[in-house]
Amino acid sequence: MDLPTVLVTGFDPFAGNDINPSGELARRLGELGHPDCHLVADVLPVSFTRAPQLLAAAIDAHQPDILLMLGLAEHRHALTPERVALNLADADNPDNDGDQPAEAPLEPHGPAARFTTLPVKQIAHAIDAAGIPAHVSLTAGSYVCNAVLYTALGIAEQRGDHGKHAAAGPDGSEHHQPRLRAGFIHVPATPQLGGDPRFTLDELERGIRIALTTILGTPA
Repeated sequence: MDLPTVLVTGFDPFAGNDINPSGELARRLGELGHPDCHLVADVLPVSFTRAPQLLAAAIDAHQPDILLMLGLAEHRHALTPERVALNLADADNPDNDGDQPAEAPLEPHGPAARFTTLPVKQIAHAIDAAGIPAHVSLTAGSYVCNAVLYTALGIAEQRGDHGKHAAAGPDGSEHHQPRLRAGFIHVPATPQLGGDPRFTLDELERGIRIALTTILGTPA
C-alpha cells in the first residue's frame, strides 16, 4: 500500500527577526521525514502575493494527500490548530514585500470563510495530552498565514470530497489528483525570540509530529 504524501510548509523570518520557528520546523521535518507518510516540505515567503502562488505551485508539484501549514504566533502560549480561514487581508504591519492591505478580500468573489478539513479538536487534544500546551483557535487571523490557509482550502474544495478525480493536464490528458485535506497550526515563539522556555524547537517538533500522527490516523 502506498504511503500518503504530506506537504508541510512554514515561513521565512519576518518583522525583523532572524529566524521563524515555522520555517525551521518545516525544514527539519522535510529532512527527517515521518515513518507513516512520504513527507515533503517547503518554506514560503511572508508575502500576500507570493506565498499563495508558491503554495499552489507546491501543491501542483507534490500532489499531497495532506497539507499541514505552520506559522508563527509570537504572543500565543500554545500550539493552536486553526478552524477557519477568512476572506480577508488586513495587516497591522507590512509583509516582507512592503505590502500592507487593509480590509481587502483575498478573493473578491470567494466565500466569506472556509473551514479546515483537518480534525482540529483531536489534534489539539493529542498534543495537549502529551504535555505540550495546545488548543483550537477559531481563525487564522488576517495576515499571510490566513491567506495561505484560505488559498489551500479553496484548492481542496476544487478537488472535491470523494477520493480521486480526473483533471486535465497541460497536454490535455487526464491525470488523477488526490483529495486534499488541509489545515494550519500556529506555533508560539521559541526562546530565541523571547518566547516561553518550554517551547524549544525540539518540543515544537514533537508537537507537530503528534499532530501528523493524529491526522494520518483519522479517516479522510
